[in-house]
Amino acid sequence: MKIEQQLQKVLAASRKLNMVQDSKIVAVLQELANQARANSEFILTENKKDLDRMDVNDPKFDRLKLTADRIEGIASDIENVAGLPSPVGTVLKETERPNGLKISKITVPFGVIGIIYEARPNVTFDVFALCLKSGNACVLKGGSDAIYSNQAIVSIIQDVLKKFDLDENTVSLLPAGREETNEMLRAHGYIDLIIPRGSQGLINFVRENATIPVIETGAGICHTYFDKFGDAEKGREIVFNAKTRRVSVCNALDCLIIHESRLNELPAFAQKLAEEKVVIYADDASFEKIKDIYPSEILFPATEESFGTEFLSMKMSIKTVDCINDAIEHINKHSSKHSEAIISEDKDRIQLFQKMVDASSVYSNTSTAYTDGAQFGLGAEIGISTQKLHARGPMALEELCSYKWIIEGNGQVRPK
Repeated sequence: MKIEQQLQKVLAASRKLNMVQDSKIVAVLQELANQARANSEFILTENKKDLDRMDVNDPKFDRLKLTADRIEGIASDIENVAGLPSPVGTVLKETERPNGLKISKITVPFGVIGIIYEARPNVTFDVFALCLKSGNACVLKGGSDAIYSNQAIVSIIQDVLKKFDLDENTVSLLPAGREETNEMLRAHGYIDLIIPRGSQGLINFVRENATIPVIETGAGICHTYFDKFGDAEKGREIVFNAKTRRVSVCNALDCLIIHESRLNELPAFAQKLAEEKVVIYADDASFEKIKDIYPSEILFPATEESFGTEFLSMKMSIKTVDCINDAIEHINKHSSKHSEAIISEDKDRIQLFQKMVDASSVYSNTSTAYTDGAQFGLGAEIGISTQKLHARGPMALEELCSYKWIIEGNGQVRPK
């Protein structure tokens, strides 16, 4: 096992974290935010090495790209995490049994968390901050696309750890090779939990090959349904924001579903999308409605493949339905269970949508762009869980803890 010695060091570091006070963790994170800002030029120089190796038209390019503003945002998120209450040691339940035993259920760190991710160097900062605040060490497996960026960021983190006399192996970056990925997925006794962040292909690979627990995150096939009773002005702005704000993120809009009675509103929606040259794959009814006003070079008839696709670019599909139940059925068929939205002024229809749509985050009259740990008041996120076991939606500090039972007695023995 090529990485076994590296994993042994991380495991040893994770055990030391149990004795570190939260006040010291707060100080480490505050200093890390300062050092992220102070080393901005160094980080951007290393990030440019990665960007120079990637096609600017690759959907992952924007995810890979760091800027001074983005680094400032990362530093602010680290400070937000530092200021949150520690999730460790919370008493979830306590009781005293008739025999005098005192039983408590308290939160504890997982121990070592492994993160596999693609071209997202900001994840390196986010993951470390959340793991440290929740008392976990972390093993990072970034993609080769971001190797220079990740190495630079981890070196800054480790320098800060050493400054506070903490084990630098509290965070460890594995080589970018496939062999190391396979070893990581089978690292029994070293890694307690694997969290993949990236494309559906990466998530599928991790789920199918890991022999240690996995929480699936990342892939987002997101819909917005413009209902029979939707407000057109709200709808135009919401759809435009959800699609164009940042196309490479998992909460970006992929499919607009529109009630057939509101097709007359569609040209106004389309004209706004045309400003950003959004490619549209429209079903028959919506195609007919906008074919004379939408640029022909970016308007195409929808095919079956147009639905259930995470575009990660300036592309989207449009589906026409004749009732809200058909909209819900279409979403539940094609959704990745990430983020789904309804635009409607009818409270009963909103409640029906909220109850019947199977997704981690369900919106009404707002943009799916808000599916984000910081936007939810969680400080930052380690990923968006699209499964139902243990965690769902933005995963932050609370989701990075498990629990243990503490039983206190005074000589009790259990009768035969």
